Amino acid sequence: MHKHTKNKTKCLRRLGRVEDSAVYQDQYGRPPNGKWPRAATHLACLLLILFATHHLSAQDKSAAPFKDIKSFATAPVPKRTPSPPANRPITLNEAVTIFLQQNLQLVAARYDIDLVDAEKLTAGLRPNPEIEVAFSEIPFNGGFYKPQSFEYGVSQTFELGGKRQKRIAAANADSEVARAQFQIVAWQLTNDVKKKFYAVLLAESLLKLAKENQDTFAEVVKRTNEVFRLGEISGLDLQRLEVEKFKFDTDVANSERDFELALRDLRFVLGGDYRAMNIEVAGSIEYYEPYDFSLSDLRDKAMAARPDLKAAQLSERAANASIKLQNSQKIPDLTLGAGIEELAMGGSTYNVGFSIPIPIFNRNQTERAKALIQRRKAQNDQQYLANQVASEVEKALVAFEIQKRRVELYRTGVLTKVTDIQTSTEYALKAGESSILELLDAIRTRRDTLAGFYQTIFDYQMSLLDLELATATPLQK
Repeated sequence: MHKHTKNKTKCLRRLGRVEDSAVYQDQYGRPPNGKWPRAATHLACLLLILFATHHLSAQDKSAAPFKDIKSFATAPVPKRTPSPPANRPITLNEAVTIFLQQNLQLVAARYDIDLVDAEKLTAGLRPNPEIEVAFSEIPFNGGFYKPQSFEYGVSQTFELGGKRQKRIAAANADSEVARAQFQIVAWQLTNDVKKKFYAVLLAESLLKLAKENQDTFAEVVKRTNEVFRLGEISGLDLQRLEVEKFKFDTDVANSERDFELALRDLRFVLGGDYRAMNIEVAGSIEYYEPYDFSLSDLRDKAMAARPDLKAAQLSERAANASIKLQNSQKIPDLTLGAGIEELAMGGSTYNVGFSIPIPIFNRNQTERAKALIQRRKAQNDQQYLANQVASEVEKALVAFEIQKRRVELYRTGVLTKVTDIQTSTEYALKAGESSILELLDAIRTRRDTLAGFYQTIFDYQMSLLDLELATATPLQK
């Protein structure tokens, strides 16, 4: 019998005896007669039974899944869920760099250049030679076999009037126009990336302001509840504060929504998989640097740098190249040929010849007229764009100067004043010299003033970017 089973049997026998005598112990914890009472012995046996039962069940359970050390070592280790990567802050220049590398719309615009460049391959090709093989005296009527004659010849068309060189020149001009149009797309989209970057900065600053106001007002409500329990204010004032707290909470929720949407718009325009792009903007909307510009200087920069104006100029060059090409098309091409004829009676003859069309009716009048119209259109576009560029630069500069004056109004000290008013009102309220409503009005005033300041700085940056868009020149330092 197992050792633990024998102990279990002995303890069960002892538990059958009931002892009612009291247990006395000396100062060392022993009974007076030096022996432990039977009740204590019964308790010890019971604990031994429980320990033996638990030990045997543990052995049975442990023997099944782990029969040896090797099986224990090969047991699967539970996987830990990886924590999401932290967002990487990027500056404005880094955002533009990422955009230029992986924006899908910009990549699609680059393919247009490749398509036009492919036409340059065709422009440089020469006409293919032709081989002619002919048979004569073939008996298709079922008659007797008759000797047949065979003719072999080769011909080559030669382009006259410099068609190939002019075709290559026209293809090169079209390629330059395609590159200029790509610059237009890159110029506009880069400006849009910068605007979305500042939109995230604005939304982030408004969110921080909303949370700051929420925390401040939550502290006010907490102190007001304490005052209300002391019976120093009425329940109506407390209800007003709770309603105002709801407005602050709503302001935070709206600001969180605007921030998340602005951040996702920026991630999308940067390109790539925007859902896996863990980035955040670095900087502050409060940063302000004043600029002074001259209208004549900005106008000169715009006339020299605007990609749409360059594209119009290149379109005129392409039209001139197309005119030269279409004028050369009215000149007919010369085809030279040579061959051998094997006669049916034996022997061979050689022949050489040429062919040239006579341009009496079709002298490529339609394409020549289209090329002339295209040149006049390109010249008109240049004049229109020149006027448009001058107008856009002037309007952008006027808007920039107005936004600059708005920023300067805030920087005269009003931001410090509204903060000091709120702080003073908080101290006055603690001293019992002000009311909750006055503090609430001070918080509102500071919130509206700071929000207006952030929006004004944002408008200033937008006007500066509009000026960059009008001049196609980086103006930020």
